[in-house]
Amino acid sequence: MIHRRKRFSIAIVILVLLLLGGAIYLRKEAPPEAARLLPESDGIVYLNLRPLRSATHFDQHPVQHSTEYQRFIDATGIQFERDLDDAAFALHRMKDPNGPNGAVAFSEVFTGKFDGRRLTTYLASVAASQEAYAGHTIYSIPSEGRTVRVTLLGYDTVAVSNTPTPEQIHAMIDRHQTAALPFSGSSLLSKYYPQVPLLSIAWGIGQIQAPLNRGGGIRVFGLQIPVPTDTMVIGSLSWVGHIHLRIEEIAPTEATAADTAESVQTILRLARAAQDAASPGPLDQPMRSMLNSIRMERHSNKAVLTGTIPTPLLQHLLDAPQDIHDLPTPGSDQPH
Repeated sequence: MIHRRKRFSIAIVILVLLLLGGAIYLRKEAPPEAARLLPESDGIVYLNLRPLRSATHFDQHPVQHSTEYQRFIDATGIQFERDLDDAAFALHRMKDPNGPNGAVAFSEVFTGKFDGRRLTTYLASVAASQEAYAGHTIYSIPSEGRTVRVTLLGYDTVAVSNTPTPEQIHAMIDRHQTAALPFSGSSLLSKYYPQVPLLSIAWGIGQIQAPLNRGGGIRVFGLQIPVPTDTMVIGSLSWVGHIHLRIEEIAPTEATAADTAESVQTILRLARAAQDAASPGPLDQPMRSMLNSIRMERHSNKAVLTGTIPTPLLQHLLDAPQDIHDLPTPGSDQPH
């Protein structure tokens, strides 16, 4: 009897360890929680700023803040280059590209170190109205002819949406209730996230639509890259001792993928020639190194571009001034 109890206890311990290990594995392989909270959309972009901050120290480089952004910092204590850990963006294609949202509206999830009390006070001061939904307060803020809806999902998580209706902000609140499920999320995320390379610190999934895709393609150096509207693009930045860039086009036909690969090769030749002819500058060597590292390959209906982004070049891009466009400042008479 004693031996049987011991065997039963050992079996229970092993089962618990297996379940715990499986849960940890699923959470590791699952999309980031910020991305899982996004509503249904036409595209998704995700940024994990923690490794980028460690690699480039962009938060330690002073940048000039706009007046609006500085007022936001003073009111909330939040400085995005310092306090933001990760961000996920959903892109919603608008039926009327001439409407208040333009061609694309956005839903966003931000996680980081936030002072909830100060942020709530700020949101209440600039909101035109408030809505209670599923235990959360949604602040509706007028901005440039549209409404920006903001809610605190948790002490470290904020959801924002400037879509014409509250459907998307409601969906993010609903998804927050099931955030612990490792593979919850939008249909776009469920279908294509497994193709995002491991260790990706930034990635994007979606169809190249307006405003990027005009007239059936994208123009670079005056040359058009043919990108049909039903083409799926998966781009990523991975940290493998250096920043590895990968952009995969999943085209509707092999011929379309071949046209893309040929167009990109031509553009690369022009870019390398232009770099060789340019006057030397502080970013000359990193830019030259990046251009020389880029490779373009085609496999059936997939065109794949890979390359390396030197850290100094990435740091220069991240040092660009930060701004807040949708949130009006306290005391302002007009939305910004």
